[in-house]
Amino acid sequence: MGIFDFLSGQFIDVIHWTDDTRDTMVWRFQREGHEIKYGAKLTVREGQAAVFVHEGQTADVFTPGLYMLETNNMPVMTSLQHWDHGFRSPFKSEIYFVNTTRFNDLKWGTKNPIICRDPEFGPVRIRAFGTYSVRVTDPARFLSEIVGTDGEFTMDEISFQLRNIIVQEFSRTIAASGIPVLDMAANTADLGKLIATQIAPTLEEYGVGTPELYIENISLPSAVEEALDKRSSMGLAGDLGKFTQYSAAEAMSTAARNPAGGGMAAGLGAGMGMAMGAQMAQPGPWGTVPTQPTPPPPPPVERVWHIAEQGQSRGPFSRADLGRMAADGSLSRETHVWTPGQDGWLRAGEVDELAQLFTVMPPPPPPAP
Repeated sequence: MGIFDFLSGQFIDVIHWTDDTRDTMVWRFQREGHEIKYGAKLTVREGQAAVFVHEGQTADVFTPGLYMLETNNMPVMTSLQHWDHGFRSPFKSEIYFVNTTRFNDLKWGTKNPIICRDPEFGPVRIRAFGTYSVRVTDPARFLSEIVGTDGEFTMDEISFQLRNIIVQEFSRTIAASGIPVLDMAANTADLGKLIATQIAPTLEEYGVGTPELYIENISLPSAVEEALDKRSSMGLAGDLGKFTQYSAAEAMSTAARNPAGGGMAAGLGAGMGMAMGAQMAQPGPWGTVPTQPTPPPPPPVERVWHIAEQGQSRGPFSRADLGRMAADGSLSRETHVWTPGQDGWLRAGEVDELAQLFTVMPPPPPPAP
């Protein structure tokens, strides 16, 4: 390389960065063997920050704008200023571009189930997953604490650590919340904001933040979900005796429509039909066909209720407990209540079973004329 080519390489150049990878968080400006020139133009675009590192120490952080690297308070040394070193400066300066935009649609989830104590079902295991976003809030701290001297740092290199922090805080928050499992779906938005607030101090030490964190789903083990489905089916069936008769009739109809079932299906249907016919043909003491005595219904199941006050859920309470609360004024017609099997929260005055608690009390007197 001739002297003219060397001198032309020392003139003003433009330092900038454009990124189309969508996952690069930090990129180091490549000098290609020569120093950053005196008077170089530094262009920092919106959504970026430039960290100037001189002799291994962070010297300055540039926000979006156009800068001329030529003032005396800038730690920029060029080879044209050091003729005694043969056009080679002993000072090393580097510029790292930091992406300050949001990295969205990042996934998190519980690798193992979380054990928590439910007020209705006792100890249960739950899983959860969702999405979150990350943004660099302190470029200098992020560079010193996480990136180091890496020339190109991507989101994949830190996402695993961020997921661990989110899952740990989610486990602690959900175990201490005391929210029933059946009510968690109605509180995912508040839980997501609470978890984002709790992990903010830890992420601040890394120089990053989470502008958004969402909980998409909270699920139970498959065996527990099957038990809940059976419980819901029993609630919809109502009278278990009628439900049993209906199931037997359906089985007979299915067997009759299934000729491929062979003799077993036919025998099952005939046997059930003969058993029902024998019951109907038994004569009474005066030659009449008596009706089978209807067995007494099962005893009613005591229902329990939860009360919503100031965004918190209390309970469970029995109907007797609610009666005492209505008597002392701590429960009113406008109080929101919920019981298993009920579609969402309702006012106590809208529930027939609880509205009776307020009928013993006289209505408020009419206004004075």
